[in-house]
Amino acid sequence: MPRFDPEPPHQHGTAPGTAIVLVNLGTPEAPTAPALKRYLRQFLSDPRVVEIPRPVWWLILNGIILNTRPKKSAEKYAAVWTPEGSPLKVHTERQAKFLAGYLGERGHHVTVVWAMRYGAPALSGVLDRLLAAGVNRILLLPMYPQYSATTTATVIDEACNWLLRRRNQPEMRFVRNFHDDPGYIEALEHTVRKHWMRHGPLSTGDQLIISFHGLPRRNLDLGDPYFCECMKTGRLLAERLNLGPEKYRICFQSRFGKAEWLQPYTAPTLAALGKAGTRRVDIICPGFVADCLETLEEIAMEGKTSFLASGGHEFHYIPALNEDHGWLAALTSLVERHLAGWPSTEEADPSALAASAAQARLLGASS
Repeated sequence: MPRFDPEPPHQHGTAPGTAIVLVNLGTPEAPTAPALKRYLRQFLSDPRVVEIPRPVWWLILNGIILNTRPKKSAEKYAAVWTPEGSPLKVHTERQAKFLAGYLGERGHHVTVVWAMRYGAPALSGVLDRLLAAGVNRILLLPMYPQYSATTTATVIDEACNWLLRRRNQPEMRFVRNFHDDPGYIEALEHTVRKHWMRHGPLSTGDQLIISFHGLPRRNLDLGDPYFCECMKTGRLLAERLNLGPEKYRICFQSRFGKAEWLQPYTAPTLAALGKAGTRRVDIICPGFVADCLETLEEIAMEGKTSFLASGGHEFHYIPALNEDHGWLAALTSLVERHLAGWPSTEEADPSALAASAAQARLLGASS
C-alpha cells in the first residue's frame, strides 16, 4: 500500500488559494437506528473521546452500547430533525455561507467550506477537494469555543493524519479556542438581552443557567483545560449582563455512564430549582455555537419538562448563536486575525478572483 495518497494534477499558471474550514462535531445521516449506529460507532471509537483501555471499551461499545443506544438516540434526533436535515448540519452550513459573504465584503478572496469530525461531510474528504481545487493555505476552525482534548484535539488529530498522507502538503493553521474572545462574549450577551427584551428581565429569585457540555471529572484531573475555559466564559458573560453570583449558575449537561463528571450537573440543578420554588429559569448553552440535539432536545425539551414537573413556573431556552449577525461579525474578525500574514487574501487581482471562483465551483459540485 502506498505511503502517500496520489496528488492532484498540478495546474500551471493558477494562483494558489486560501480556504477556511469550519469543523463541527458531526451528525447522523438520518434519525434512524442504523444511521445512529454508524455514527456512534465512529464517534465513540475515538480514543480521544473515551479514554478507557481499548479491549475493555471495545467489548462495552460493541456488546452493549451499539445494541441499545441507537434506537433511543434516533427517537431523540427525530424530535428535532428538520426537512433540511439535522439542526447542527443546517446551521453549520449556513454559518459557512454567511462567513464567506462577510469575508468577501471585507475584501478577502477566500474559499469557505464546512466539515464534520464524525459523519459527513468528512474532514478528510473536504481537505482532498480543497487540494484538488488548488488551495495551498488552509485555516481550520473547530467550532468549539472552549478547548478540550475530546473535541478540538480530535479535529487537529484528523487533519494531521491527513497531512501525513500528503506528499505535497498545504500550509495549515488551527484555531485552538475562542472562549474569551470579546466578540464571541458580546454576541452571547446580545442574544440574552434580545431574549429579555421579548420576555422581560429576570425577577428576584429567577435564575440564568449557563450550561456547557460535560466531561468526565478525570479529564480535568489529567490536565484538560475545558472546565476552566467554561468557567471563564460563564463569568465573562455574567459580568457583561451585570449579574451577581446569586442570579446565575454554571452547570454541565449530557452526563453519560456512572463515572463522576464535571459538576454541578444541569438536569439535577433544574429539578432542584423547581422543587425550591424558583419561578423562572432562562438557560443558555454557550459551548454550542449552533443548535443541535444537546440544546434542542436535551435542554429545550427534557430540561423544560424536568423544571416544570418539579414545581417551576416558567422556562426559557435561549437559542444558540446560529446565524446571529453579531456572532457572524465576531467570527469574521476571529478568522481575519488568524489569516494575518497570508498573502492574496485581500487582493483584488483578477487571477486571484478567478481562482477563487473556480475553487467555489469545484467544491460546490463535490458537496
